[in-house]
Amino acid sequence: MTGKLFDVPRRALAGLCALLALAGVIMLTAMADSTMQPLPASAPDGEFSAERALRHLERFATEPRPIGSRAGERARDYLAGQLRAAGLDVRVQRAIGANTSAGLASFGQVDNIVATAKGSDPTGTVVIAAHYDSAAMGPGASDDAAAVAAMLETVRALKGTALRNDLVLLMSDGEEDGVLGAEAFVREHPLGRKGGVLLNWEARGVSGPSLMFQTSRNNAGLVETFADAVPHPRGDSTMGELYRLLPNNTDFTPMAESGFTGMNFAYIEGSSRYHTADDSLAHLDRGSLQHHGSNMLALTRALGRADLEALDTDHDLTYFRIFGTMVTYPNALVWPLAGLAAAAVAGLAVLARRRRLLSLPRLAVAATSGVVPLLLAAALAQGLWEVLVAWRPAYDGMGGLLHRPQAFQAAVVILAALALLCWYLPLRRRLGPAALAVAALAWPAALGLLCAQVAPGMSYVLTLPALFGALGGTAAILLRGAARQVAVLQVTAVTLGAVVAAALLPALARTAFDGMGLALGGVPALVLAVFGLTVLPIAELCLPERRQSLVPLAAAGLAVLLVPIGLARDGFDPANPLRTHLAYVMDADTRTANWVSADAEPPAWTRRYVSGHDTTPLPPGYARGTSLWTGRAPAAAGAAEPRVTVLGRDGDTVRLRVTAGRAARSVTLRVERPIAAATAAADGLTPVSVDVTGVRSNTWPGEIRFRGLPDTGAEISLRVPGADRFRLTAVAETDGLQRVPGFVPRPKGVVAATREDGDLVAVTRTYEISAR
Repeated sequence: MTGKLFDVPRRALAGLCALLALAGVIMLTAMADSTMQPLPASAPDGEFSAERALRHLERFATEPRPIGSRAGERARDYLAGQLRAAGLDVRVQRAIGANTSAGLASFGQVDNIVATAKGSDPTGTVVIAAHYDSAAMGPGASDDAAAVAAMLETVRALKGTALRNDLVLLMSDGEEDGVLGAEAFVREHPLGRKGGVLLNWEARGVSGPSLMFQTSRNNAGLVETFADAVPHPRGDSTMGELYRLLPNNTDFTPMAESGFTGMNFAYIEGSSRYHTADDSLAHLDRGSLQHHGSNMLALTRALGRADLEALDTDHDLTYFRIFGTMVTYPNALVWPLAGLAAAAVAGLAVLARRRRLLSLPRLAVAATSGVVPLLLAAALAQGLWEVLVAWRPAYDGMGGLLHRPQAFQAAVVILAALALLCWYLPLRRRLGPAALAVAALAWPAALGLLCAQVAPGMSYVLTLPALFGALGGTAAILLRGAARQVAVLQVTAVTLGAVVAAALLPALARTAFDGMGLALGGVPALVLAVFGLTVLPIAELCLPERRQSLVPLAAAGLAVLLVPIGLARDGFDPANPLRTHLAYVMDADTRTANWVSADAEPPAWTRRYVSGHDTTPLPPGYARGTSLWTGRAPAAAGAAEPRVTVLGRDGDTVRLRVTAGRAARSVTLRVERPIAAATAAADGLTPVSVDVTGVRSNTWPGEIRFRGLPDTGAEISLRVPGADRFRLTAVAETDGLQRVPGFVPRPKGVVAATREDGDLVAVTRTYEISAR
């Protein structure tokens, strides 16, 4: 029994029409997920205008604003002044923020701008948050100045609006160095400890719709408010589940952990410019700014008037858009829907068995082998990335977020199809198309059950395609034996069954491409392979009965052809620059200096400074990585130098006074032994202590950073268990390389890489810390 679910006259034409219909669904879904048109400055006063917000960006977002920089101070003063002029009560919270990771304690002096407006009859507090600092490599027009400007325009649009609830605008500092400002806000500020409903705004690119990609737990009330209040809602609960798998955080993270409920928003397209000099006003999509601001204004009005206590619920919602409509349902329905999908696939199998289209042993083999195309698709996509990096090492520094990746993304699509063909065609005659089609639907159904357990918000994207695909297949079988002219109904039934998959799965793959890039291309490839499984009965109509091996050969040839096409199209130029890492390192103890680059293959400009891999001239503990490029450099006179004074020692704990010179913005302490705890204190600020676990990789095991170091320095205490004597290297860090003798600025088409120790003058001193 190796039959087909259905067969029709003119199979190829019918299959082609069905595939074109599904392609239309995919295109319409992509168009429906677009952003908004920006409104001009002449828009009504009560509406958000991207052009009005842009005027603020032109005042403070044209230069990098890292924590502790003069540009950051200028931005702080401008933003605080605008909020005061709008009638809000504005205070600047100066504090030490803290964060930890493996072997690392990060501290920073932050200046959070906290503006408040009292509500008429508050049921709680609405907090709108975004960070005004930027990465040191670029002006951060999108990340996160666009959201900060949107806050100013939102305040203007709210003028004259009576809000029931208290409103807090938090413009945080130090987000780029470990969410330091948000951490200090929730730890020390009364409004941070009070909690409330949080709306946090971010960007991981320079364009695209504003996506609601994360919520706090028990989000039912919040999601319903979002779906009802926002005129153009974008985002789905799958994003929240995927985001938890990534090693990322935003200001939302410490605030949610401290008790805030809320939602997190970002746009993520054009991510090749993220954290670079190209995150600028020239590249900011005005439609993305409009979408950010329109959502912000609508939610501020809705939540400002709501009974916030009524938003507290004990359950989550699954939420997603399909055919332009936001669908929500309680997670209590996740398991029933997943079970229904599994039952529908099982029912399809029983019906196909009774119609003698398959046998149970063949179905079992088909289902067991169904994992092969999924794993193969992911492996081929990851293999493609390894080929691209080997051919063009500069891609490695971009983390898979390329300027023009479309040809490579198309290659991933073809590779996913190739993986399916390599599984399907060899088994087609032995097991039969019906057994393979039913088994294929078993995989999204089974994965939907798995997600119902571990990631409920993601279950729908697998459960619904399996459910509707099974219903379409069932309808096609039931129509067998009818009049020949009814054959079109069979194709229609199967096509309609695949429409939900076409609306959900390719859109998810696109989001994965935008958010994760080609370095994690296995994720969208896996999603696309699942989509391919749901359309096998339609694809079967288009596959030839003879010489079927030509199909995968053609797919493989097309995938290979797309690689040189992509490489030719994605070349670097002034509009799409190359990234390169370079730092200047001077050992103040020996007065020797070196250039350092972490590029896999430095470009011509960087080769002016580095020539080999000899790291022995570098100061003790400075090198981070196993394949650094280095080159001799002249000593820079007058560079800020660190100073470390031992104030005392009590067992394993050492107290130090650390300064770095007036020009230095930050200091890093690298310790040759693991550290277990660290405390930072500065004049007039509350000391902060953190525990540290693990060790740093590819460098000395312990590290302490203090960003935005005051001119008077800081007191640092560190606990180094079991170490009577150890070495400590202090690194004073000053932004920019322009003052280094012989430095030639980067040419057009080359920008600084995103590695945090690049474009710094790093001056070191090494100290021997003893028991006495």
